[in-house]
Amino acid sequence: MTYTCADCGQTHESWPALTYTSPTHYNDLSEEEKGAKGWLEGDFCIITHEDELDRFIRVVMTIPVNDHCDDLDYGFWVSVSETTFKDYQQNYHSEAHEVSYFGYVCNNLLGYEDTLNVPSTVVTQAGNKRPHVFPHEDFEHPLVHDFYHGISKEEAESRIEEMIRQTSTLAE
Repeated sequence: MTYTCADCGQTHESWPALTYTSPTHYNDLSEEEKGAKGWLEGDFCIITHEDELDRFIRVVMTIPVNDHCDDLDYGFWVSVSETTFKDYQQNYHSEAHEVSYFGYVCNNLLGYEDTLNVPSTVVTQAGNKRPHVFPHEDFEHPLVHDFYHGISKEEAESRIEEMIRQTSTLAE
């Protein structure tokens, strides 16, 4: 499978990660609200409300593909507590920072009806790689099932093709 990357314009032969540039909560803000209440920079996002802040960090998740040698990668956002956000931000450039946090999925991932608020464990990685997300196995949701049991190559390619189609439509 080859695809043309919407970011770099290059043609690639490996599967792309299905990525989200910001959390759904940020996407739902008007442009005016983004300027007044939102802050999005790199792997961090904050939305300021009258009485609280919503904090988000960028993460990755890998769904196994049962009948193929590659797996399907997602890049998306999770909401985290103030303590977690500060700790992750303070240790963001630390090569050896390895810790687990609690978070909720904050994007509706392609291939699923509704993935907002799927409870997950966020595990940071040495070497400044984005944290991996592991949905809680006891939470009943198709995403959780697929994470622990895998999907078919046909399903993975269908999701990739849909993401490329959506990205191409937005770029036009």
